[in-house]
Amino acid sequence: MRKYKTYVTAVTLLLAVACSKKAIEQFVGFKSPFYFPSATYDFSKNQVSKAGFELGKTLFYDSTLSIDNSTSCASCHMQSAAFTHHEHSLSHGLNGSLTRRNAPAIMNLAWNNSFMWDGSISKLDLQPVQPFTNSIEMGETMPNILKKVNSSGMYRSMFKSAFGTGAATEDQLLKALSQFMAMAISNEAKYDSVKRGQAEFSTSEKEGYAIFIQKCNACHSEPLFTDNSFRNTKLPPNDLMDSGRYVATRNMNDLYKFKVPSLRNLGYTKPYMHDGRFSSIDKVLEHYNANLFPITVEERIKIKAFLLTLNDRIFVTNPNFAKGMTH
Repeated sequence: MRKYKTYVTAVTLLLAVACSKKAIEQFVGFKSPFYFPSATYDFSKNQVSKAGFELGKTLFYDSTLSIDNSTSCASCHMQSAAFTHHEHSLSHGLNGSLTRRNAPAIMNLAWNNSFMWDGSISKLDLQPVQPFTNSIEMGETMPNILKKVNSSGMYRSMFKSAFGTGAATEDQLLKALSQFMAMAISNEAKYDSVKRGQAEFSTSEKEGYAIFIQKCNACHSEPLFTDNSFRNTKLPPNDLMDSGRYVATRNMNDLYKFKVPSLRNLGYTKPYMHDGRFSSIDKVLEHYNANLFPITVEERIKIKAFLLTLNDRIFVTNPNFAKGMTH
């Protein structure tokens, strides 16, 4: 009887461990952190599924979707750099050619209401069309991309799992990419642990936070650290004479205005600004001090201490977002 009880106990424990492991591995889809605002992306029209996420990730890393099979979305959006183009002022495209702007980060996009530095794209589902078809970036056409995808047995199987159809449509392809990008949520920095009551700021971080709220939060509003607006930060026009949001609106009031980027993961996303002209946070703060509002040297040190709490190491190393890994 004792041996039987021991056996039953062991089996019960094994089943419990197996069920626990299965629960851990279970795909939960999009889940907003409780202290984040409501997402702007309409998930009722594109609910995130495991199959859709995996399909989107495969497409994101697939260089065959470019005209010469050389460039993927991930070529300019590297996970280790919070999905920016690491150490590149201007992103590189086909044959080493340069784009006009620094690659923006792919993170917390489900809360964005516009995309690109000039806000020329209003929906996440439409955003990939621009790099796919841009002659410098990937240089393809959407019909050709669909031909490539639909000629692949692997993709036909993945599209059937994700959307129930074997032949991919442009809408499905773009929605799969949105599922992957929407899941790229950065909320595991020290700042987030403090918000959840799991950690405390150091004295310098706390003082930097107070200065940040006073001087920076109007544009870089927490917890996303952007208000999604467009601002002219008095940067002199670069050699490319990029006129910012004016390109999209043709409104003179938008001349030299660019989208306010999130400050999350600044430690991984340098260089900074729309053209990557500043190589360090110090240089950004120097520009602000000289052109927008005074920031003393002591205040800059404390602000930097706080900004470091926005670096999310888990986000930039999460295997779920890496090429070839499954969720």
